[in-house]
Amino acid sequence: MEWPLHFNISHTSSLIVCGITMDTPIGIDVEEKTRKTAKNILSLARRYFTPSEIDYLAKIPDPDAQQKEFVKLWTLKEAYVKALGRGFSGAPFNKFSIILAANGRIQISVAPKVSNGSDSIHDCLSENWQFALAELNSSHYMAICIEDDSTSSDSGNGRLPLGLKVWKTTPFVEDILVSGTEAVKLVS
Repeated sequence: MEWPLHFNISHTSSLIVCGITMDTPIGIDVEEKTRKTAKNILSLARRYFTPSEIDYLAKIPDPDAQQKEFVKLWTLKEAYVKALGRGFSGAPFNKFSIILAANGRIQISVAPKVSNGSDSIHDCLSENWQFALAELNSSHYMAICIEDDSTSSDSGNGRLPLGLKVWKTTPFVEDILVSGTEAVKLVS
């Protein structure tokens, strides 16, 4: 029996996000925009990303801008594998590409399978997903991934899914709807 309620949670050292949907899988991730890495960004990209994503990052001359684009890609990839219900090792990041198109759309491209045999990792990957990327409080990126409903007029356009509401909650203190405010800026 499939349950209608789907949810996903992510956190950083200073923020927790939770996504809840009805009748559609969801993945959510949040990362600090200035997240520091132990290794060079391109070294990490070569280890985890696809060749097209590495090329995309390598063409960015400014190290700060390159780092922010890396974090965006990483956050979107995390949201996708979480929406699939698989962990990092269950759907390796180098098996699919996230494309940040100039028009603001976010697309996914799954590399063709190289063998005719069964590949459980590859078999779970698909391109029928809708993404949104938002900046929270000018300090974090939040990525949302939901299964694309082709009957929706907003399907696959990179906008926030219909009905999405963002709340700032301090337990036992306050709940404030921050959707549509400066606290939540749509990136793609």
